Amino acid sequence: MYPPPRKDFIALTLSEQHGRSYNNAKHRRQSCWRKWKQLSRLQRSLILFLLALLLICVLLFYPGFSEQWRDVSDRAVRDDWDGDWEQGLKPIPPGVIPAVGPGVGPAVGLGGVVASLHMGPTVAPGLLPEVIPAPQIPKVPSLHKPAVKKRPLRNKRGPPRLQERNGSELQVKPSEKGQLMKEPAKKEPVENEGVEEVKDRKKPLISWRGAMIEADQATEAPSSAHEKDATVLPVSVNPEDAAPLAPVSVKSVDRLEAVREAFRHAWKGYKQFAWGHDELKPVSKSYAEWFGLGLTLVDALDTMWILGLTEEFKEARNWVETELTFSKDVDVNLFESTIRILGGLLSTYHLTGDDMFLEKAKDIGLRLMPAFKTPSKIPFSDVNIGKGTAHPPRWTSDSTVAEVTSVQLEFRELSRLTHDPQYQEVVNFVMREVHKLPGKHDGLVPMFINTNSGQFTHKGVFTLGARADSYYEYLLKQWIQGGKTEPDLLEDYLEAVEGVKKHLLRTSGPSRLTFVGELNHNRFNPKMDHLVCFLPGTLALGAHNGLPEDHMELALQLMETCHQMYVQMETGLSPEIAHFNLQPSDGRDVHVKPADRHNLLRPETVESLFYLYRFTKDTKYRDWGWEILESFNKYTRVPSGGYTSISNVRDPVNPGPRDKMESFFLGETLKYFYLLFSDDVELLSLDQYVFNTEAHPLPIWQATLV
Repeated sequence: MYPPPRKDFIALTLSEQHGRSYNNAKHRRQSCWRKWKQLSRLQRSLILFLLALLLICVLLFYPGFSEQWRDVSDRAVRDDWDGDWEQGLKPIPPGVIPAVGPGVGPAVGLGGVVASLHMGPTVAPGLLPEVIPAPQIPKVPSLHKPAVKKRPLRNKRGPPRLQERNGSELQVKPSEKGQLMKEPAKKEPVENEGVEEVKDRKKPLISWRGAMIEADQATEAPSSAHEKDATVLPVSVNPEDAAPLAPVSVKSVDRLEAVREAFRHAWKGYKQFAWGHDELKPVSKSYAEWFGLGLTLVDALDTMWILGLTEEFKEARNWVETELTFSKDVDVNLFESTIRILGGLLSTYHLTGDDMFLEKAKDIGLRLMPAFKTPSKIPFSDVNIGKGTAHPPRWTSDSTVAEVTSVQLEFRELSRLTHDPQYQEVVNFVMREVHKLPGKHDGLVPMFINTNSGQFTHKGVFTLGARADSYYEYLLKQWIQGGKTEPDLLEDYLEAVEGVKKHLLRTSGPSRLTFVGELNHNRFNPKMDHLVCFLPGTLALGAHNGLPEDHMELALQLMETCHQMYVQMETGLSPEIAHFNLQPSDGRDVHVKPADRHNLLRPETVESLFYLYRFTKDTKYRDWGWEILESFNKYTRVPSGGYTSISNVRDPVNPGPRDKMESFFLGETLKYFYLLFSDDVELLSLDQYVFNTEAHPLPIWQATLV
């Protein structure tokens, strides 16, 4: 029998206070340090280098993700509030404008922002669309400070221009730094911040792009009756935070110089990133091709001449003479190439007398002629200008009515200049055929026409928007161009206006805005494209040429509606398509579907403002145009050069750049801005010139004694 084993050790279980187990952390730390010391010097250096590189990348790229759009929307100037104020927005009644126009708030900058960074509690006025009327100073609303969540401003770049108002002049000077600057406590200009001394001013203010802008509160009376009844849009604020109002002297800006500066800025981006190409992509600093014919450059030729931009014009002319060639194996759209390229070359020839432009116009005109070689002589939509062939779109044998009936002004003028009748004959034949075609509805035409049969297709749908708009415009303008000698054109135009009144005209419920909708197989749709805003100007032009007075009355009503399509949006910019509220209520007049909220820098509203001001001399139309230009500068201007279309006019914090500047922004929009603000009524007199649908002026034949 074995004796019991001896127990020569004692087992103890130790428990740490507070229930913590002993883990020998110190020993592990010592072990890690020992392992680190065991690494070679090269290994340790490599690990430290990688860690430092990772830290630098985080510091550099983390703010970079937000900076790309911050350069466009300039959220930093707004102090980056969280946007809770957008909840509870109510409709903006007619006449009330978001605080981005002239004479609103303490200051108005060329960039379209009313901005002031005070040392006190108020935020930058003009950043909110809410306005509070001040009885003692009409049209100078006070904006309150929302809940602000401040973050430090990062590396914001300003524009290359410094603007200084001096009486009625706006002098544009280069800024050395263009950085965002807070207003100093003393009422003196900021020094050593890239801003030159500003005289006779008390408060230097900040524009959205970071440039120092001096401006005064306006004390002029409202430009329209609606503005007198401006209602308050509620904002939850402390009354003590309200910005004080004080009457000050009225000073105006040189709006013509503002348009020139906008053109130069757009041209700067095009020249640097898209020279000789069709379109600028300003955000990505690149370009897009459509036809490969320098579309933006050719479209902008006459605008540069009209604005007096001599150096820019010389550079563009040299490119046209040496680089522009049409002997390319490329398909172009008949309509777009006619109104932009052929129209632009013809217009520039008339303004300059330079035969080189006429020779280029004859070249492209002849290359477009194969489009008319169809069974019906209704032209195909597409032409290969190198091969001399034409074809319809791949998906249909139809052309749109607007396309085949909106090349007449240009082809007729080409025949007059070259004494070659073939151009005028083919386009006049199209108008004669459309004049007698069945399928119209009290002068209104369907949107499509078949190139084989020559008959309307997709009957029953009538609109003054896309695919039909310029048909109605060119009826009147051909009649005017030809010296009012073609009665069929006038007959079709007058009948169409009556058809619009009878079938497409309605009034919104909340504010009684007159608008033009669409008809789809006898069913009315309260949908109005921004393209339809050409109509007020066209109606006014007809009334100026002796057509019924009620055309002008309708023009005035529709002009107000197009204006409201801008001011009822939070960015002050119109959507591409608006739907009107037919129900009487306190809601908005204009509703916008998510897919329709984009703005493409279109010219139609500015075009009509130009006509209405020329014929009425009512300065409110100029003021409305100025508000639109300021909104373009605020939400679409890209610091490196150019302007971009945006995706959401309802979101002032992030309107969403689409990275595209259409050629018509330089060819039309800025040109109409300039003509609107010009006091020279003889500058392209409407008794001597008629504008094509791309804003290229062509002479009225009777005015040229032809």
